[in-house]
Amino acid sequence: MDLSELERDNTDRCRLSSPVPAVCRKEPCVLGVDEAGRGPVLGPMVYAICYCPLSRLADLEALKVADSKTLSESERDRLFVKMEEDKDFVGWALDVLSPNLISTSMLGRVKYNLNSLSHDTAAGLVQYALDQGVKVTQVFVDTVGLPEKYQERLQQCFPGIEVTVKAKADALYPVVSAASICAKVARDQAVKNWQFVEKLQDVDADYGSGYPNDPKTKAWLRKHVEPVFGFPQFVRFSWRTAQSILEKEAEGVTWEDSSAEDQEGLGKITSYFLSEGPRPRLPHRYFQERGLESATTL
Repeated sequence: MDLSELERDNTDRCRLSSPVPAVCRKEPCVLGVDEAGRGPVLGPMVYAICYCPLSRLADLEALKVADSKTLSESERDRLFVKMEEDKDFVGWALDVLSPNLISTSMLGRVKYNLNSLSHDTAAGLVQYALDQGVKVTQVFVDTVGLPEKYQERLQQCFPGIEVTVKAKADALYPVVSAASICAKVARDQAVKNWQFVEKLQDVDADYGSGYPNDPKTKAWLRKHVEPVFGFPQFVRFSWRTAQSILEKEAEGVTWEDSSAEDQEGLGKITSYFLSEGPRPRLPHRYFQERGLESATTL
């Protein structure tokens, strides 16, 4: 899989796709949606679609595709190569969401949670296939959150398409299994070949699984936290595991315009990104020094 576009810029999001098979523009098609890397604190989250004509679904099943989590890395790579060899009737597309995009979305002034980001990304890929001329008539999706609400949302977006959202869809529907393989192959390759924009020296590439509970991943996070600038963009700093390490290892922040009273009980860097309820807003220092107050009556 050619991820050179992602390797040139891994700070935002990147969409990659196969050529659309000619038959997919002529015949009714089934499309599957799945993701890889939703839970890890390290690396991107990858959403994938895979599609083929309904008349060739048996041929896709004959490839023996399965839920990517049940396959070894070599088995996933082999199956992806087989799908590429069958490009006359199988197509795919990816949306690679960087750790930086995920974290800034979740911690922005207007909160954008991971479920909403996932739903919108999935819908965007289905729309992308339609825009490319794929005659999608059925969509199967591995759920994120409540399947009923997710299905209702997608059905409203695509009223002319039969949408099915189920838990464990990657084990139930071959076209979703194929999408899960595409997503996992892309994420594994992206993590393995990650280009650190920070130009770090002697980066330890032994990340462990990347999941928050992995001791090896936690050790890597502690090793690569910078006291002032935090983590490299390979890390999802919105994850609780990363925030806990920041709170212990990062330096406190002193704002030049703040009064001495404001500096008491100074928190860690992450405290400025987390909402702890409304705080009284002090007047600007100009007004405080001159004893000026807002006039309510004249």
